[in-house]
Amino acid sequence: MIDNLIIGFQAALSVENLIWCFVGVLLGTVIGILPGLGSATGVAILLPLTLAFDPLTGLIMLAGIYHGSQYGATITAILIATPGEASSVVSTLDGYQMARNGRAGPALAISAVSSFASAIVSVLLLFSLSQVFADIALGFGPIEILAIMVFGFATISVFAAGNVLLGLAMSTVGVLLACVGIDMGTGVARYTFGSVDLFSGIPFVEVMIGLFALGELLSQLDKGAPAPIRARFKDMLLTKEDIRRATPATFRGMVIGFAVGILPGAGSTLASFLAYGSEKRFSKHRSEMGSGAIEGVAAPDAATSAATNGAFVPTLTLGVPGGATTAVLLGAFLLYGITPGPLLFEQQPVLVWGLLVSFLIGQFFLLVLNLPMAPVFAQLLRLRYGYLYPLIIFTSFIGAYAISNNSFSLWVVLVFGVIGYLMKRLNFPIAPLVLGLVIGPLFEKALVQTSALTSGDSSVILQSPTAVVILTAALLLLVGPKIVALIRGKKGASGLGIENPETSLAEKFAGRDSGDTDHREK
Repeated sequence: MIDNLIIGFQAALSVENLIWCFVGVLLGTVIGILPGLGSATGVAILLPLTLAFDPLTGLIMLAGIYHGSQYGATITAILIATPGEASSVVSTLDGYQMARNGRAGPALAISAVSSFASAIVSVLLLFSLSQVFADIALGFGPIEILAIMVFGFATISVFAAGNVLLGLAMSTVGVLLACVGIDMGTGVARYTFGSVDLFSGIPFVEVMIGLFALGELLSQLDKGAPAPIRARFKDMLLTKEDIRRATPATFRGMVIGFAVGILPGAGSTLASFLAYGSEKRFSKHRSEMGSGAIEGVAAPDAATSAATNGAFVPTLTLGVPGGATTAVLLGAFLLYGITPGPLLFEQQPVLVWGLLVSFLIGQFFLLVLNLPMAPVFAQLLRLRYGYLYPLIIFTSFIGAYAISNNSFSLWVVLVFGVIGYLMKRLNFPIAPLVLGLVIGPLFEKALVQTSALTSGDSSVILQSPTAVVILTAALLLLVGPKIVALIRGKKGASGLGIENPETSLAEKFAGRDSGDTDHREK
């Protein structure tokens, strides 16, 4: 591996490759800031420009765009609740609250630091264990992927703000929205009502922009625009306490992100949701989640970064894209006349290791670019909202229109903006709906494939040890907290020496202790 790393550094550290790596991460950050474009769209748009380059140089630039857009999408998610990527949706839950609390700078800074740390560790894992992880990913068939999707649904209870039934209901709505379009099992259009625009389904990015950006804007207009933030510059910097709290969250997010990223088709969006759910369960400050906890930014952003690198495991070693963006990059490989697969590491060591080393270099560029800029970006919140609202509306609709060049996208943003406003007004959780919309197509695909392989026999799922372990974990995630609470309640009653708490309480209200008038009144 050391010999391969030397080869990779020699290839990646050429002046030409360094320049285009920097250009890639810079363009990626700008693309991520613009809502609706996203890394897949950005890579696809700029792919033709790289065809005149050497294949390694072109792939380094495209990979830089991929990594840069992940962080750029978080900037608008934190500042104006407008996630530029699907994977940055979760960052709005606590990141935007931190911004409203005058801590936009620390939110942006911890996003950059956690993403950087997670990327470095995940790239090192990619260096040393790529073939091992490829074998693990190869062992995951439709049955195991189906179990992972069920586990994803089990995390809904985490996002439901204590009301699991309401969370399940909103998630069901998300799954139903995901069913609009062409049935992948039969090829028949469903729930399209004759509209050609709905044949490809309800566009996720437009829904996301409407629910979060426009919905938040309408909600603020209804309540009255908040005052601009007047935080001092030193309040925009990270403290030792921030770093101490974010460190374990970053580690947990990195582990979850890389584990999910190596699975073909799972993607960084699911990884970010699972990482946030993990923090809601295991963080020492879980009671603050949703109201501006720094763990709620560090964990999902670390998971997104690790999943982005992990997605290259199946792409490079199996020729199977790990997500939408790596699918575009796989097309770039083929355009360059390179076929990813098990023999790629042996046949093209300079290209493979040069590309992997460029991931490290790109992360350093991103850290140098964005960490000092975090307080500067945060200054946008000093603007009066009378000036900021038109900017949010403009970027939202321009970003949505840029995806398909179709006015239908604008109507989707407007409709779901109203829906987002009504959900905020009625205190309905938005995150379960988005999670259902994300997992719905993946769940359906795995379900159709499993059904085809087993001729409709669902009991085959129980014959997979991996699937059984994942499903058991999902069950514990749902019922575990209630069991623990029940056990704690019994121990508490036993420790107080109360044999029948209900009888004791009834006797107190009945005035058993007639000599203590004040106690009886209480």
